[in-house]
Amino acid sequence: MLEDPPSTGSDNKRRFTRALVTLRVEYDGADDLVGDYTDNLSHGGTFVATSRLFAPGTAIRLMLSFPGLVEPIAIDGVVRWARSEDEPGVGIEFINGHDRDRLDEVIDRVRRRDPHTVSRTLKVLVVEDNAHVAELIRSGLRGSSKRGFEDAMEFDFRIAENGRAAVELLRVEHFDLAIIDVYLPFLDGGQVIASARGELGLRELPIIAVSAGGESARRHAMHSGADMFLEKPMRLRQVIDTMRVLMKL
Repeated sequence: MLEDPPSTGSDNKRRFTRALVTLRVEYDGADDLVGDYTDNLSHGGTFVATSRLFAPGTAIRLMLSFPGLVEPIAIDGVVRWARSEDEPGVGIEFINGHDRDRLDEVIDRVRRRDPHTVSRTLKVLVVEDNAHVAELIRSGLRGSSKRGFEDAMEFDFRIAENGRAAVELLRVEHFDLAIIDVYLPFLDGGQVIASARGELGLRELPIIAVSAGGESARRHAMHSGADMFLEKPMRLRQVIDTMRVLMKL
C-alpha cells in the first residue's frame, strides 16, 4: 500500500531527476518477492528504496528479479511521491492493467516453482585457501549453468578460506554440495569432512574433495568421508560430471 506523499521544499524539487528511467529491484529469493507481492505489489504499488530522487509523475519501469528467476518481471508505474530523508525512496503506483495481470500470473508460477519460470538453485560451499582457484570454480560453474545441465540451473556460493571457517558455515547453513580442498589452514580438509559426517550429522551432503597431493591426499579424503576425489588441476567438465553423478542431476 502506498503511503501519503511527504512534503518537499523547493530545494528538493530542483534535485529531482526528470528522465524516464528503469529501476531494477533485486530480491534475495523467491519467497521475498512473493512476500512483497502479498504485502504491496498486489495492492497496485510499492515503495522502492533509492537514493535517486524522481519528480511525482515520472514514468518508471520496474524490473523485478531474484537469483534463479529465468526472466525479470517488467511492470510500468508512475512516481506518486518521493522522500530524501530517513529511508530515501519513491512510492510507485502501477498503471498498466496488462502488466498487473501478468504479474499475478508470474507470481503464481513462482509460488509453484515452475521450472520454466524459476531455475533450480544449488547452494555450494567451496573450501579453498587459494582465492584464484576458488574464483575459477565459482565462475566456471556459473558459466556452465546454461550449458552443462539439461535444466536451467543457478548457483549460490559460499567461500571458506580455511577449515575452521568451513565447519562454522556447515554448522549454520544448508548446502546442496561441498567442494573441499584437502590441505587447508587451521583444520585440514579431512578434518572438515570428518566433522561434517560426524559431529554435524551431514551424512547425505555430497562432498567432492580436491587436491594436488596425489594418492596420499585421496586416501585421507576418502577415509574421512568424501564421496569423490578429484586431482588438481581439475577440468570443469570433471567437476560438472561429478556433481551430476552425486546429485543425480
